[in-house]
Amino acid sequence: MNKNPAHAYIALGSNLANPAQQVLRAFNALDKLSNSQLLARSSLYLTAPVGYADQPDFINAVAHITTELTPAQLLNAVLEVEHQFGRERTFQNAPRILDLDVLLYDDTQQHEAGLTLPHPRMHERAFVLVPLAEIAPDLLIPGRGHLSTWLQAVQNQDLHKVADNWQPSER
Repeated sequence: MNKNPAHAYIALGSNLANPAQQVLRAFNALDKLSNSQLLARSSLYLTAPVGYADQPDFINAVAHITTELTPAQLLNAVLEVEHQFGRERTFQNAPRILDLDVLLYDDTQQHEAGLTLPHPRMHERAFVLVPLAEIAPDLLIPGRGHLSTWLQAVQNQDLHKVADNWQPSER
């Protein structure tokens, strides 16, 4: 455990079982992580699935926390939250009740089994960068540069801010 709290950013996503409520519940779960505190949360954003398209749209958001957990401990903690929510890993990019990704941990740059910081694809995804910019507009992504530069690169990706009580439409 770290003695000085680190600033970490976590991406949240869900497309099953009332996704907006799953993400809101996950914000609360992140605030209850051991030796951690939720500092800010973005709005909720509706986005199309990436990778495997034959599934419902996602609700995505980003959380900013401080934590005394190490990066590996934080990863294990968010994986445990996913498990508690009922996350099943059936295949890559499958529909999911909750997906939590550690995006950034202070200025840490590392690549270990199961954990790469910064998240290796965060700079390619509007559903990460737009909510991240909402809560940390001046952020520098270690090894990649200013967040605003990467936002310009994903402006053609479609996403829409939605209310916390958003419900999927009947199809």
